[in-house]
Amino acid sequence: MADHKHSANQNSGHAFVRTEDAPLLPPPPTEAGITGWLWQNIFASMADFSSAGASLRSACVAALTVFLLYFGFAQIYTLLDFGVFSAVWSDPDELKREACWTVDQGGGLPSGWHAACWPFIYAKHKFIMYGAYPSEELWRVNLTVLLGIAGLAYVLIERLPRRREVGAMMLTLYPLLCFILLTGGNLAIPFGSIGLWLIIGLAVISLGRLAKRGFLGATLSEFHALIGLTGWAFVIYNAVRGLGAVDFGLEPIDTRDWGGLLITLVVAVTGIVVSLPLGIILALGRRSEMPAARLICTVFIEFWRGVPLITVLFMASVMLPLFLPEGVNFDNLLRALIGVMLFSAAYMAEVIRGGLQAIDKGQYEGAQAMGLSYWQSMRLIILPQALTHVIPGIVNTFIGLFKDTTLVSIVGIFDLLGAGQSAIADAAWSTPVQATTMYLYIAIIFFVFCFGMSRYSIYMENKLSKSRQH
Repeated sequence: MADHKHSANQNSGHAFVRTEDAPLLPPPPTEAGITGWLWQNIFASMADFSSAGASLRSACVAALTVFLLYFGFAQIYTLLDFGVFSAVWSDPDELKREACWTVDQGGGLPSGWHAACWPFIYAKHKFIMYGAYPSEELWRVNLTVLLGIAGLAYVLIERLPRRREVGAMMLTLYPLLCFILLTGGNLAIPFGSIGLWLIIGLAVISLGRLAKRGFLGATLSEFHALIGLTGWAFVIYNAVRGLGAVDFGLEPIDTRDWGGLLITLVVAVTGIVVSLPLGIILALGRRSEMPAARLICTVFIEFWRGVPLITVLFMASVMLPLFLPEGVNFDNLLRALIGVMLFSAAYMAEVIRGGLQAIDKGQYEGAQAMGLSYWQSMRLIILPQALTHVIPGIVNTFIGLFKDTTLVSIVGIFDLLGAGQSAIADAAWSTPVQATTMYLYIAIIFFVFCFGMSRYSIYMENKLSKSRQH
């Protein structure tokens, strides 16, 4: 009888056991979003009541939701009214302080008017963007920014060919080009010692190659990567010095004339570009099996994480020159850049270390079974997965670094916020709304950059999650 039923089921062609998971249904409205959070955390004590209590809870949630929506829309409308609807828009060619004066002040605006004064932003726009950079040399800054945007867009568009080569050029040649365009080059460095150090760097690179092939013994063969990196560091550093000694025919511009958004971008981009590879090296060193490397990386990371950034900048700009020999000094902006890079690298190292810890031990064993070396396994198997896991943390560190650039103003460097505050102090544009207008403008700029990085992070997460599903 059982055999008969089994054969009948097979002949019917219908499967009684589902071979695929049922599609996931969306959560109920009371379990997701703002309403769900309010339902579970604020009004959860009403769950034990009767149906009347449940109805009361629903009514409270609905009333609170309506209040929050009303409050949010009211704030948005107030902001739009201040910055757009009731704001003063004037011809940039006819900028006058009187355009934002009320009748009581001798102007044409009604009494009690309080909105954005955009003519003030027009008048101070150059200073906010470039600081005291000479007007006739602004093409150098604009060219630098346009080349950076073009190179970054080319790398991010997946359909374009040779994206890897362009990315390598953006990491090597583009910083040199930025240095030459923004400063003018011509640092008056003698060529005498540059050639010698270049020869030494090439010799160290050759030693690394010999160590990799085992010609220098088993001990040095384990450190061939470190030897090679040291040699390349010598070569790159002295190549930069050599370019600085070349006269490119550009007017030298001191970094004390830089300011505004230019300083913000220089500090943020330099910190982001340098902190990521340095953070990777520190994270690998902290997880290394070599006690000396692990100790050095651990001490470095914990030291910089235990010191506030404002203290780092103060020490780099004020205290460091006191410990240098007489006649030896570094540019104030360079000292701030070094402090920001080391500080952000320590936090980046901890983010990446979290990604490395999330990798299953079988991945390491699989790489060893394939006969890959340590650096090959890290480059091809471990690091791509680790960085994929911590994309939100990496981008969060980038966003935090971009906003922390405002702290350089305490050491006399006029970044975007510092330039804005200096523009507010201009007595020629003394109006009741100039400070609020400036801070609104600066907030919009920060929001655009940070929101852009956040959206690209979400795009990369979705793309990588889809690739893992397939």
